[in-house]
Amino acid sequence: MQKLLLLGDEAIAQGAIDAGLSGIYAYPGTPSTEITEYVMHSKEAKSGKVVASWGANEKTAMEAALGMSYAGKRAMVCMKHVGLNVAADAFVNSAITGANGGLVVVAADDPSMHSSQNEQDSRFYGKFALIPILEPGNQQEAYDMVHYGFDLSEKYGIPVMLRITTRLAHSRSGVALKESRVQNEIRLPENLRQFILLPANARRQYKHLLTNQAAFISASGASPFNKLTDHKDKSIGIIACGLAYNYLVENFPGHEVPHPVLRIGQYPLPEKMVRDLYDSCDSLLVLEDGYPLVEELIRGFLNNGKPVRGRLDGTVPRDGELNPNIVARALGLADTRGRDIPAIVSSRPPSLCKGCPHIYSYNALNEALASLSKGRVFSDIGCYTLGALEPFDAINSCVDMGASITMAKGAADAGLVPAVAVIGDSTFTHSGMTGLLDAVISKSPITVMILDNATTAMTGGQNSAAVGKIEDICLAIGVEKEHIRILNPLQKHHEENLRIMMEEIAYPGVSVVIPRRECIQTAARRLREEKKKQETSKAEA
Repeated sequence: MQKLLLLGDEAIAQGAIDAGLSGIYAYPGTPSTEITEYVMHSKEAKSGKVVASWGANEKTAMEAALGMSYAGKRAMVCMKHVGLNVAADAFVNSAITGANGGLVVVAADDPSMHSSQNEQDSRFYGKFALIPILEPGNQQEAYDMVHYGFDLSEKYGIPVMLRITTRLAHSRSGVALKESRVQNEIRLPENLRQFILLPANARRQYKHLLTNQAAFISASGASPFNKLTDHKDKSIGIIACGLAYNYLVENFPGHEVPHPVLRIGQYPLPEKMVRDLYDSCDSLLVLEDGYPLVEELIRGFLNNGKPVRGRLDGTVPRDGELNPNIVARALGLADTRGRDIPAIVSSRPPSLCKGCPHIYSYNALNEALASLSKGRVFSDIGCYTLGALEPFDAINSCVDMGASITMAKGAADAGLVPAVAVIGDSTFTHSGMTGLLDAVISKSPITVMILDNATTAMTGGQNSAAVGKIEDICLAIGVEKEHIRILNPLQKHHEENLRIMMEEIAYPGVSVVIPRRECIQTAARRLREEKKKQETSKAEA
């Protein structure tokens, strides 16, 4: 049996390839990005002509995966947790249309917000959509669950969510591979009206989804990923979800927990297992990364007087990711926190790269606004969000993808004029374009700076859908041609850039300023690759 050392993300990607994947769609977002990148670089995937594609945003990726499933092929769509908000319309409705070919939706959550603006729990979205959810506890389970998820999806004709967290996505372990399966042939749904959510059809499909809930619970009770283990000390029973099981067993020699343990890897919850645990123990402790989803459910349907402990009563901290020490304290065991982190490896604030073009854009913007009151620059999400930090202190918001332009419009509506929106090239095509259309329709007095570094830099330099299109898009949306201005963000052009910015900020309508220069990191990588090719060519000549 072949075994590979893989990141959790890579295990998911390899599992999908081996399980007969035909297409994977995504928008890059930490900690999910490496799943799609792995498939893009896989020789097996290329030889099997697996489609691996970055979408303009998570919604378009979700819809493309749904279309591939409609055609009978196995598809995967990947995103980080906040990306699921963008894809939510298609995602929730896909539960009602159902799937044809296996469809696995990977949502990568980020408890403790290592690189995110919130730590929402995607299990609530899966529960909200009424679909099965899988939550691996290690890299091997991540691999195995992809196979299982495609089978579950095709058995019940339903999308399946695979929920992971940062710690699992970005840590490695040996993973034993299964035998590869062939891809599905194209096969249309038996009911060609299944995917038409006109109200009459949608009502029928929704009733079908509701009817299937009992089957989903039954499947969860029989799942190899839900295990109830009995032990003598029944003063407390423990429910450990996904990765939390590892934190639990690390506290006991030989990983032998003296209490009954219910390990959860599949939802809806296996109700009989939960009830058996509750009935046999004096109290329950729930360990779960993210929100207290399981704890809330158990307090709801087993509110029979026994204590149920977890995040809600403070036994476990209400926010942040779990670790073995937090679990030890929740169990009343010795504090194993250890020594303080040495200063040399302690967290340091992120900063723009040396030579980053955004530095010169912010220098000019700050000077252009120097005579005005602060608090009128609305930013978006990307490397340029670091402009909020010293020494720039240049931006005043970071809410969600695409929010900068619409927030600037709202502020201008309120009378905060001038108002400036700062957005990156990739984020502009992700979800900024419609905001610009709103501003044009309203003739809002705002200036939009589209920082064009020709890549999706924040997540490692994936292709940007905006390359070569920004001016045409702005023109087509209705921005006046003379108010679409291109800058070269270098120090030697500072005076000219400052003059142009001041002209457009003073313009009482929608103007777009595009500072354009390649990302310093992707430029360095490109030059290295070009040099390597030249050396290879010389050696072969």
